[in-house]
Amino acid sequence: MTETAEEEPLVPAAGSRGHSPFEDVVALVTGSAIMGFGLYLLHTAAAVTGGVAGLAFIFTYLSGGNLGLIFFLVNIPFYAFALWRMGWRFTLRTVLTVFMISLFANLHERFMPFDAVNQPWAIVFASACVGLGMIVVFRHNSSAGGFGIVAVWAQEKLGLRAGYVQLSLDAIVLALSFLVADPITVLYSIAGVVVLNVIIAMNHKPGRYRP
Repeated sequence: MTETAEEEPLVPAAGSRGHSPFEDVVALVTGSAIMGFGLYLLHTAAAVTGGVAGLAFIFTYLSGGNLGLIFFLVNIPFYAFALWRMGWRFTLRTVLTVFMISLFANLHERFMPFDAVNQPWAIVFASACVGLGMIVVFRHNSSAGGFGIVAVWAQEKLGLRAGYVQLSLDAIVLALSFLVADPITVLYSIAGVVVLNVIIAMNHKPGRYRP
C-alpha cells in the first residue's frame, strides 16, 4: 500500500534536529563523490542506467563526448522544474550537486583509471554506489538532478516513494538503451537499476530524516 502524507506526516521525527550548514556541505560533497564514482564505473563497464544519467550515457555513447559534461547539460531542463516546484534553495543545492557529480566522474577517471572490470559485478556495485549517494543528498535537501528532482517532489508533495517513482521513469530510458548497448549489457544494467531503486525505496521514506 502506498504511503500518503496523511498516514505519515512530512515532519521530523521526535527529538530530531536540522542539519548544520557544515553537515550539509560535507554530505553533499560525499554523496556527489560516491555518485560520481558510480557513474564512472558504469561508463568503464560500457553499461547504461536509468533516469537522466541513462540519457547522458546514451548521448555519450552516440557522440563520444565527455560523460560528466553531458550529464550536467542534460539536467538543465530539470533545474527549471525544481525552481518551480521545490524552491530556489533546493534548486541551488541540486545544481551544485549535479556539478560536483559531473566533476567527480571526471576526476575518478583521471586519478583512478581502470583497465578492465567484470561487467556484471561492476554494474551492480556501481548502481549501489549511485543509490547510496542519492540517499545522502536527498537527506540534505538536494537531489542528483533529472528524474531525482521529480522523484523527490512526488515524495514530498504526493507521499509517493521516491524509489518507486524513479523506477517507473527508469524503465522508459532503459528501453531506449537498446539503441546503444547489446541486450546482455542492458539486462545487467536493469539489474543494477533495480538494486539502485530498492536501496532508495528502503532507506528514504516520507517524513524521515527531514532536516
